[in-house]
Amino acid sequence: MSDLRKLDIQYLKGVGPKRAELLASELDIHTFHDLLYYFPFRHIDRSTIYRIADINGDMPYIQIKGRFITFTVAGEGAKRRLQALFGDGSGTIEVVWFNRVKSIQQSYRSGVEYLLFGKPTAFQNHYSIIHPEVDEYKPSQPQMGLQGVYNLTERLHSRAFSSRTISKLVNTLLATDAVKNIAETLPASLRESRRLMPLHDALVAMHAPKSIDELHRAQFRIKYEELFFLQLNILRYIKGEHDKLDGYKFTQVGSYFHDFYHNVLGFELTGAQKRVIREMWTDMCTGRQMNRLLQGDVGSGKTIVAFMTMLIALGNGYQACIMAPTEILAGQHYETIKALAEPLGVTVALLTGSTRKRQRDVIHAGLQSGELQILIGTHALIEDNVKFARLALAVIDEQHRFGVAQRARLWKKSDTPPHVLVMTATPIPRTLAMTVYGDLDVSIIDELPPGRKPVHTVMRYEDHRYDVYRFMHDQLRKGRQIYVVYPLIEESEKLDLHDLQAGYDTICEQFANYRVAMVHGRMKPAEKDHQMELFATHQAHILVATTVIEVGVNVPNASVMVIENAERFGLSQLHQLRGRVGRGADQSYCVLMTKFKLNADTRRRLEVMTETNDGFLIAEEDMRQRGPGDIEGTQQSGIAFNLKVANLATDGQLVQLTRDDAQAILNADPLLESPQGRRLDAQLHRLFDKTVNWAQIS
Repeated sequence: MSDLRKLDIQYLKGVGPKRAELLASELDIHTFHDLLYYFPFRHIDRSTIYRIADINGDMPYIQIKGRFITFTVAGEGAKRRLQALFGDGSGTIEVVWFNRVKSIQQSYRSGVEYLLFGKPTAFQNHYSIIHPEVDEYKPSQPQMGLQGVYNLTERLHSRAFSSRTISKLVNTLLATDAVKNIAETLPASLRESRRLMPLHDALVAMHAPKSIDELHRAQFRIKYEELFFLQLNILRYIKGEHDKLDGYKFTQVGSYFHDFYHNVLGFELTGAQKRVIREMWTDMCTGRQMNRLLQGDVGSGKTIVAFMTMLIALGNGYQACIMAPTEILAGQHYETIKALAEPLGVTVALLTGSTRKRQRDVIHAGLQSGELQILIGTHALIEDNVKFARLALAVIDEQHRFGVAQRARLWKKSDTPPHVLVMTATPIPRTLAMTVYGDLDVSIIDELPPGRKPVHTVMRYEDHRYDVYRFMHDQLRKGRQIYVVYPLIEESEKLDLHDLQAGYDTICEQFANYRVAMVHGRMKPAEKDHQMELFATHQAHILVATTVIEVGVNVPNASVMVIENAERFGLSQLHQLRGRVGRGADQSYCVLMTKFKLNADTRRRLEVMTETNDGFLIAEEDMRQRGPGDIEGTQQSGIAFNLKVANLATDGQLVQLTRDDAQAILNADPLLESPQGRRLDAQLHRLFDKTVNWAQIS
């Protein structure tokens, strides 16, 4: 039985070295397996033949039967084209080719009956078809049914490589013994219980289905297989890690926690915060390493929960740390936690790239002696010379901004793996969290503290700008503060900086009686911090900024967020920016400034922001629009989904179904040692050997 992954595509009949180079460079198709799994992105029904007289503008594709009446070559050089008049008795239509003019003219003859298939284009009430598919009509041949349409590149088109070419190569491939004898990958018990098509039949139907129903059944089989092996891989590693990783066993909550809760806290925790703390305390009592994801919307109180969890570690005689992605956010955590810890006599330090050597030496000594109890910092925490005496809890904030290797280095700062708490204010859809963070238990803070009012969000066009300025004046007169954010465009950072400067000049002119600060990513850290400090201490009334303020600024008095060119931002980023306001008791507002002409997806994205403040609903919509591979963090995490048919945004029920089936198999055969298990293990190695074992990394 041949391994399709080892059969070079150039040896498929009809390919050869030159076509193989094109397929490899343009479509990443190197082997028989790659071509077999290069599925059409849609199918077109070719079972109907239309009359030319019945063509209308609502038809995306048509198939007509008739004869070529005339051929004419027009233009010269690069503009040379072949024009033909085609008729079927009910009318005529123009057919045009811009490539291979001579060979096409020699291929078709007047008087012979042909089938033409293509997209009709209307011009002055007359239709034409450019580059149609042409087949000689033979009444004895069966009618065509559903035909696959394959994605192609411009280079392939210029080399006369059409979707039809791919289809012919696929048909050749499907007729080979290697495909006819392809091995099943799923156990018979699963195929029977889930009523799945055999793999061979499903692959044939993905390319050339006999009906829509058969196509849907084939798609279900391939989706199921993709998700099943993804979940099996995750769950297998989770079990392996849980079975072998001991962790620190906390035997008491401790005096630090009790003293803080009863004498320092000063307000009642929400029910969600209490539940999450109980979940983490339960984990840390087991003697196994805790790996927990803490999700909570902006302003839900994750920091206080993380601090109280650290107090439990301290109460058991250990150290704790927090790693944040930016100096601003690390500094924010430091100021917050230092203020909370001082009444308890807890020692806290901040370590970032800007920390001076003398202070670093003091921090290093305190860590190694155990006198320093909580260390907060950036990537500086994972430097080799940072050594803890008894690190038992590591908190990673906004973890999607750290690479896998960076997180792993923090994870190894202790001989016994520390308990790990991963925090994110970027809500993650359930199906994505189940896959991306499959090795983590999930805790969710789904309540906002009492008194928090939802931010009122509106969309405004350029012709409403002076109404927005009047509103901003009203808020400033009430003593409030305002953010004005401009997009950061990676392709044109200099242009973006110019836009920011122009915006700053306009704001200064419109609000001459108020102090305006400005922050952007190209500032030196000291200047950036100074400008932030002006705003945080109310010395500046307006902060004009790029997205550097997405996280790390907590100014409860700020009540307005104006986002310029809001159409340039993704939903997740818009939600994060909006989270900078609404932190005080006053009603807060978010104004999405945008151009009037928007495409449907962009308009829907902005409308979602005006309809809800629920970060989880926003995350679901974000994944529906952009797909899971673009969700912030999944690519940085070193995770490759490689899903060709399944979609984590729309196949949530199937994700759960395959997870349950994979778990049942591992419950019965934990090491995949049975004959069936060995076949599954071999398939996992084929699929995942080249990817990072990210399930071992918190």
